[in-house]
Amino acid sequence: MKPLPPCLRVVGDVHGDSRAFAIAAETDRFIVQLGDLVDDGPDTPGALAVMFRLIDEGRGLFLLGNHDFKLARALRGDKVHGPGVARTLAELPASMRAHTLEVISQAPAWIIAPAAIFIHGGFHPGMLGQPPPPFPPGRPGPLLARALYGQTTGRVTGAGKPERLLRWVDDIPPGITLYCGHDQRSTDGRPYIRAGRAGGRAVFLDTGAGKGGHLSWMDIDLP
Repeated sequence: MKPLPPCLRVVGDVHGDSRAFAIAAETDRFIVQLGDLVDDGPDTPGALAVMFRLIDEGRGLFLLGNHDFKLARALRGDKVHGPGVARTLAELPASMRAHTLEVISQAPAWIIAPAAIFIHGGFHPGMLGQPPPPFPPGRPGPLLARALYGQTTGRVTGAGKPERLLRWVDDIPPGITLYCGHDQRSTDGRPYIRAGRAGGRAVFLDTGAGKGGHLSWMDIDLP
């Protein structure tokens, strides 16, 4: 993978909010979308079309999110369940299916850049020493699982969601800012920023797009 351009627009979870994503894409900056393009919102095919256009024009990329991962598995014939993926499959035109599988299967699970890390779910120090793995034929390995799902306890919350921890933020190296989605931690509609004990910090950009909230993004410049 080529190094990222220095001027970036980092976009949080889209979840089918194609209208907001199209607005975010109206920039001269290179788009880094943090995964979960699909499911939940009103127009997953439209959100995918915006991302495919950015890729074709050399103006952006997206990271592999857990919802994207699930959709790609369904498209290749794996048995997956859930109302989100079922609805997305029903909405996705036959003409988009093969290309969607191809593009999602090529999406990186993390990107290490100067003074920045980009990932969907959660970080592990082992990611610093190796590139993201290829799309797996079966279940994801430990590092890919952390990238997709964050850090979980194995328990579920009262809402039926996996219980997630943020202890991994303490492992972010000093001077590094990590940009992620997946966890909607914001309480004021703005990205949530959490400092880690090692001197790094995490910026959570999921503010509920496609799920009753809105899409957030940040313009940053790499050193």
